[in-house]
Amino acid sequence: MAPSERQIQEQAAVKEKILSSAREMFVRDGIEAVSLRKIAESIGYTAPALYTHFADKGEILAELCRQDFGALAGHFNKLARIADPVERIYRIGLGYIRFAHEHPNHYRLMFMTPNLGKIAPPSEADIAAMNDPDQDAYAFLRHTVREALDAGRFCSEYKDAELLTQTLWAGVHGVASLEITHGDCPWCDWRALDRRSKVMCGAMLRGLLKNPDELEATL
Repeated sequence: MAPSERQIQEQAAVKEKILSSAREMFVRDGIEAVSLRKIAESIGYTAPALYTHFADKGEILAELCRQDFGALAGHFNKLARIADPVERIYRIGLGYIRFAHEHPNHYRLMFMTPNLGKIAPPSEADIAAMNDPDQDAYAFLRHTVREALDAGRFCSEYKDAELLTQTLWAGVHGVASLEITHGDCPWCDWRALDRRSKVMCGAMLRGLLKNPDELEATL
């Protein structure tokens, strides 16, 4: 007999509970230190009960990656309506840092976990999604950078879309990771995150654009 709507909702709620607890534990304790049994204990379940939802820890981690990277891509897709690619790049940078600030555990797992791609290798479907700007945040940024390149917006010495994409990513990752790891440390007189984000995104683009003054209308 097929499960009722209520049973489906209950199963989904349990699955989300497992994922939420696993994400927190992976970030706090490290992936290698977390077992299926420990995840089960954290939510008051037995390990065998978890097997009805996930076959092993790797499957949990893979699902977390799909969900969290999908959430970031969805965050970026809202910016697709911005016609000007340079403005879109600027807004992507701000949105990336905002996502990290609002979802620190998601961000730590996604971008601050060493060798994540080896621990949770992507499936063929995941790899296909990585090249789709509608499903992957990196592909979305790269696509936007290529638009700006094709429109002649960057200085002539910059021709490699992949290099520009990775450079822009590195800049906003620095702001995001510092905020997550040291944002509450008293030894630094931190300026507001919004101000730091805008200065970083603006400074990077000014240094890359053929006509830096065109960015002023966006800031």
